[in-house]
Amino acid sequence: MAGPLGVTHLFLFSRSKNGNVHLRVALTPRGPTITFRVDRYALAKDIAKSQKHPRGGGKEYQTAPLLVMNNFTSQGATDAGGDPIKKQLESLTTTIFQSMFPPINPQSTPLNSIRRILLLNRELQADGTYVLSLRHYAITTRKTGVSKRVRRFDPAEQRLREKKTGALPNLGKLTDVADYILDPAAGGYTSASETELDTDNEVEVMETTTQRVLSKREQQKLASSGDKKTQKAEQGSNVEKRAVKLVELGPRMRLRMVKVEEGVCEGRVMWNEYVTKSKEEEKALEEKWDIKRKEKEARKKEQRENVERKKELKKNTKKNTGNEEGEEESEEEWDSEDLENYDIDDDDEADNVEGAEDADEDDEMQD
Repeated sequence: MAGPLGVTHLFLFSRSKNGNVHLRVALTPRGPTITFRVDRYALAKDIAKSQKHPRGGGKEYQTAPLLVMNNFTSQGATDAGGDPIKKQLESLTTTIFQSMFPPINPQSTPLNSIRRILLLNRELQADGTYVLSLRHYAITTRKTGVSKRVRRFDPAEQRLREKKTGALPNLGKLTDVADYILDPAAGGYTSASETELDTDNEVEVMETTTQRVLSKREQQKLASSGDKKTQKAEQGSNVEKRAVKLVELGPRMRLRMVKVEEGVCEGRVMWNEYVTKSKEEEKALEEKWDIKRKEKEARKKEQRENVERKKELKKNTKKNTGNEEGEEESEEEWDSEDLENYDIDDDDEADNVEGAEDADEDDEMQD
């Protein structure tokens, strides 16, 4: 059902008897499959408990996250004398993770639709092991240059706070609104702590505005006197600075690559961290896999021929029964019994073929 549902990647978690957790990332429908060993992990609920103001359960998951990858290509693998196996592993891992989410076009994708970010960092090890660190964050923004007390009067802030402590602050004990805004003890404009923004970075964002479609005459008029109007439009452009902050959503994992398989969770092992084989052993395994492929193709061909012969026989029997309505009932009973016996034999053959395929698959998994 992966094809009709549009599923391209499968993430399969498993735990061995010794307690080791593994993650298998498989591409449908034909693979390959990369197996990671989860060295350390933290669940999303554990990360939410450790935060003072956790975030989640909103509109963040309605769109795909922004994927950021770091150190996926090492300098030694790109050199002329580098290890070709490491280069292939880096290229394969990069391709699998890049195809996980739809591409983002900076010119056409609105910034408001990017609400999450997935960080993948490769930790370079001295022994050559392939280790990845995964982090998942939510992107939050707010206006800069405005005091926290003034932002509470913003309708957007009021909607966020109305479920907690109330939409508007309590000004009943104050004689003037200036006492509320300029109070240094509560972080007003005269407070030094308000200038130190708890943020990761600042960006300039232009708010999207609706534009009317102009006719040719209106476009010509604007072209003749467009210099002054364009200057006014540029001066009045709605550009504002917003502070960007990342809030971790989880999960958090440290992954170590241990195996690469050819198919979807089965097939020939192309690379294994713990097992190394000589060229003679690799050649013998390749010949063994070629024999198994040929046998499997022969069984499939035989099964297709049996199915086609069965369909042709049913078609002929229907045609004969329609043309020979006046024949004796004994002949009709003999024909139906012969068809039933043929169906039973053919079904037995199909069951034997399926059982042989299952046995071959078990042998392949054991290898």
